[in-house]
Amino acid sequence: MKDGARRRRARRLAITGAVVVALAGMNGPWLYRFGTDKYHQYTINKPEYKAANGHWDIIDFPQQYRLNTIHAALLHTGKILLIAGSGNNQDNFDAKKFDTRIWDPVKGTIKKIPTPADLFCTGHTQLANGNLLIAGGTKRYETLKGDVTKAGGLMVVHNENPDKPITLPAGTKFTGKKNGKTFVSKDPVLVPRAKKVFDKATGTFLRNDPGLGRIYVEAHKSGQKYETGTQDNYRIQGLTGTDARNTYGIAQKLALDKKDFQGIRDAYEFDPVAERYIKVDPMNEARWYPTLTTLSDGKVLSLSGLDEIGQLVPGKNEVFDPKTKKWTYTKGIRQFPTYPAISLMQNGKLFYSGSNAGYGPDDVGRDPGVWDLASNKFTKLKGLSDPNMMETSGTVLLPPAQDEKYMVIGGGGVGESKLSSKKTRLIDLKAKNPKFVDGPELEKGTRYPQSSILPDDTVLVSGGSEDYRGRSDSNILQARIYNPTSNTFDRVADPLVGRNYHSGSILLPDGRVVFFGSNSLYADKANTKPATFEQRIEIYTPPYLFHGSQPSLSGGPKTIARGASATFTSQHVTSIKTARLIRPSASTHVTDVDQRSIALDFKKTKSGITVTVPKNRNLVESGWYMLFVTDDQGTPSKAQWVKVP
Repeated sequence: MKDGARRRRARRLAITGAVVVALAGMNGPWLYRFGTDKYHQYTINKPEYKAANGHWDIIDFPQQYRLNTIHAALLHTGKILLIAGSGNNQDNFDAKKFDTRIWDPVKGTIKKIPTPADLFCTGHTQLANGNLLIAGGTKRYETLKGDVTKAGGLMVVHNENPDKPITLPAGTKFTGKKNGKTFVSKDPVLVPRAKKVFDKATGTFLRNDPGLGRIYVEAHKSGQKYETGTQDNYRIQGLTGTDARNTYGIAQKLALDKKDFQGIRDAYEFDPVAERYIKVDPMNEARWYPTLTTLSDGKVLSLSGLDEIGQLVPGKNEVFDPKTKKWTYTKGIRQFPTYPAISLMQNGKLFYSGSNAGYGPDDVGRDPGVWDLASNKFTKLKGLSDPNMMETSGTVLLPPAQDEKYMVIGGGGVGESKLSSKKTRLIDLKAKNPKFVDGPELEKGTRYPQSSILPDDTVLVSGGSEDYRGRSDSNILQARIYNPTSNTFDRVADPLVGRNYHSGSILLPDGRVVFFGSNSLYADKANTKPATFEQRIEIYTPPYLFHGSQPSLSGGPKTIARGASATFTSQHVTSIKTARLIRPSASTHVTDVDQRSIALDFKKTKSGITVTVPKNRNLVESGWYMLFVTDDQGTPSKAQWVKVP
């Protein structure tokens, strides 16, 4: 343990002891609690305490502007986009009440933004032009077992005609050949034509592989007697002739089981200057809980999610081209659980840490590895501890990004498991044979930990809960700062608000960190009182902002090309020790693959510094960045926004 951590821990113990001794003689539990809280407030507001531990503040949002923030992104205007969509609220969804706000944390202004669709549980990432790409969202809320009145599930429609596709409208009826039960489709479905298969050696025709379409169906009538327990072939009513012979449905169990959320195909760019959503072409697949990841050519990969019938998208990943605004499928098929933590490596391949937000089979796409998208080759990585507890874990690219070292933090068991992990796992992707090793442990098993890269090359790790969605009053009111150089955690001031599911954190241009959201299931230890969504926003001011004035940084160009240099003015040249480009966050569901801090070479001039941007476009993706300098006390400047074309 570092000396600073020892001193802080000793000071906390001394403070606690002093409070107990001073109040023990009062012989009154109310006086004891009041005195303890009063002394605690006095202590955490002392300058020396703030300089060692930082400070937390709850932001006073007017009631009419509060919302259930599920997604948040820092825009290059310095404002923060807060997206609720329907906010995990069925009443809002039914009323088509979808919310977005823009908040200026400097001026304190808040603005309501018209929201075109239910962007609840969407995916998002920063684009090179400064817009935020947003794709997916909610088509239908889940229905729990017991609330489902009509048996239903997945119908796979087969088309054996190699000459033409077929479209079946919503309301199409499917009748089982064995069970005689009728089910009705909820949406239209396009079933592609069959594919002719030939022998490669002789050219002889072998067979037709039917085209497949997937559709959600439910029983024509309510009741348990309409459930099916086994697979059956289904005749499609209304088809005649060759269509009737070539087209049919196959379904497994169609029952009154829980029905999962369903996704949408909608995609938008949010323009931070015009402060409005701009519709672009929809995705080929509907997605709920997708991850969007920038690729080496600047295009964006969209992967995983639940589709329009509530099934995990079957490995059909697709790419958005910001120039054409269109989506195309990738060549290979590869399936992951929802919100997989997948980020671009410096060699152009993709790293999957194993972190994810939940939905998907426990034996599909769970192993971490390196993915070559071009060849669809996936190389598994070894050494991961608690591999069965990767859901709701956090993943962060440790600063500086050039080192290509990642930390995986906490996590829990699949689904609503009570299992949670204290582990942190580290991996050096530049090693000859990369493998995970354990880092310093957390005090408690932690689901939903928030991690934010700081300008001084440390990482703030805060919040989370020991149990699924904070059950049993298990929110963790603790924060730590991780130092990659010493591989140690340093406990800092405790947050005031518990954060678990549907929460996130974002680094601000002034070096502070904002925290949003939290969606506990229950508000009591006995799990009897339903909780309400946490609408309070909290800001953490790290210790480095209590060490004196921030070094100045001003002037310079707004655009710097990769491999180019630019000069900025500073009144504190002699004390500057580091320069960093930090990509702005786009955070949701413990997933923020945009985060990265890139070290810049720099030279001091008489009145400032000249920084040089690395040439590797996989390291420095096109887009807007915050440029920070940090002095010899570890205090960062306020950021200058610069664009890398």
